[in-house]
Amino acid sequence: ISGGWELEVHGTEAKLVRKIAGEKITVTFNINNSIPPSLEEEEETQGEQKPDEQEPDITSTPNFVVEVIKDDTKQTLVLDCHYPEDEVGQEGEDESDIFTIREVSFQPTGESDWKETNYTLNTDSLDWALYDHLMDFLADRGVDNTFADELIELSTALEHQEYIKFLEDLKSFVKCQ
Repeated sequence: ISGGWELEVHGTEAKLVRKIAGEKITVTFNINNSIPPSLEEEEETQGEQKPDEQEPDITSTPNFVVEVIKDDTKQTLVLDCHYPEDEVGQEGEDESDIFTIREVSFQPTGESDWKETNYTLNTDSLDWALYDHLMDFLADRGVDNTFADELIELSTALEHQEYIKFLEDLKSFVKCQ
């Protein structure tokens, strides 16, 4: 991923870390359940598939969490983001964001488990101007449409790699007597 991100992968979970101007930005995602359901049922009802049509590319669009930690605070700003199903793969609209922020909260820095008692702001009812400022805040830290596109490519590659490993493990398991 462009922009000086460091990648750590632990099984199906990946973490991207970047440090800029007294801040540490961490993006974590898990490839499990990151492939949207296929639309085969709809295609079957509309007739047979034409021979020249290719299968659509399988892409992994995981939910991802952005954590921003400032050096001099004890709080971490946590933004829970996802790719809306109707936006993925839509070309043409340069102005629209390909990911959205679902929730925002503050969590204590350095704690692995988030506190359920901390207030979490759902962005569905958020003022659009504040939401735009949050998206700009992320973009200033390198989390923008370009990053989101590259995250899809990275996640898809990781998912494919894990899928192949799973098939190999399944083959070995079934062969074993």
